[in-house]
Amino acid sequence: MSFASSRNSPNRAPQELVDRYLQAVRFWLPREDYQDSLLAELGEDLRSQIEQREAELGRALSEDEVSDILKRCGAPMVVASRLDPGRSLIGPALFPIYRFVLRMVLFWILVPVFLFIVGPANWASASSWPDAAVATLGGLLYGWFIAAGIITLIFAVLERMHAHAGLADKWDPRKLPPLRQPERKASLANSVCEMAFAYFGVIWLLLLPHYPWLILGPAAAFLKAAHAVHVSYAPLVALAVLALLRSTTIFVRPQWRIFPLSSLLIHEVLTFIFLTVVLNAAGTPHGSDWHPFVVLAESARTSIQYANVPVIVNLTILISVLIGWFSLGIAVIVHAWQLIQFARAKKSRSLPAASLHAR
Repeated sequence: MSFASSRNSPNRAPQELVDRYLQAVRFWLPREDYQDSLLAELGEDLRSQIEQREAELGRALSEDEVSDILKRCGAPMVVASRLDPGRSLIGPALFPIYRFVLRMVLFWILVPVFLFIVGPANWASASSWPDAAVATLGGLLYGWFIAAGIITLIFAVLERMHAHAGLADKWDPRKLPPLRQPERKASLANSVCEMAFAYFGVIWLLLLPHYPWLILGPAAAFLKAAHAVHVSYAPLVALAVLALLRSTTIFVRPQWRIFPLSSLLIHEVLTFIFLTVVLNAAGTPHGSDWHPFVVLAESARTSIQYANVPVIVNLTILISVLIGWFSLGIAVIVHAWQLIQFARAKKSRSLPAASLHAR
């Protein structure tokens, strides 16, 4: 949304400065449903102060004068904390940056490290994939606990030392980041494409039993689906149909705001359960084969040339499924948290708005 003044101001630089200020406040606010209404109220408050001052002086304010008003309002980080009150251990001046650092370390540093470095190392040293998965997940949870504790302790000490004192005097509104283009909501074309891909996925899955070359390519001449694939086929088709129904519903009822996130979470949980069953079945031998996703066709079983091909293909599929299982587990946690935040945001609409003026 745009926070520029509705009237044509002869001095656009001060108005752009207000927009940049609001953009900076938005960065430090939680991305919840009531964010826009809080910023709109803050924008109206700032514009009324500017218009009142212009009426007193009988002229448009300069950039320096608008900058002074913004400095009196407070640093964007501090204002964001006043708009989202209720913190105690870490005060309002430090809480937004504390939340930012915590998310950065826990999700953008530790998760990739454990997923792409620690996980494969555990896989190589463990006797089975469940042991590697448990060791990796346990290490990640322990790392989260230690990192969150250290970060919280550091910010709590900074809060007690009043390390943020003087922040409002040191920042300069004229050095705020430039305006970014507003994010566009999902367009009709995106919804149509998502639905088209879902239709394509269902049709592709239904054709696989009759045309195995659609997934195996030239290898369909000497490979065929094994027992685990036949058992998993029907649930996989059901998940694809569920995804199709979800995308179609979103296309037909775009006004259902909570449905996309809630239905995505349900689909991810079901897929996570499905992959868990597949991985458990992969570790259970069927006959003389281990994790048999594919086996040699009857015509190729006597050929030495293809003897090691199923082992390589099965291992590749197993690693891909395991990576998907880890990724879905993380996605379920993230989207469950987002759904909780969305529900909390709806309840908080009835609460009185926080004070927008600096104390």
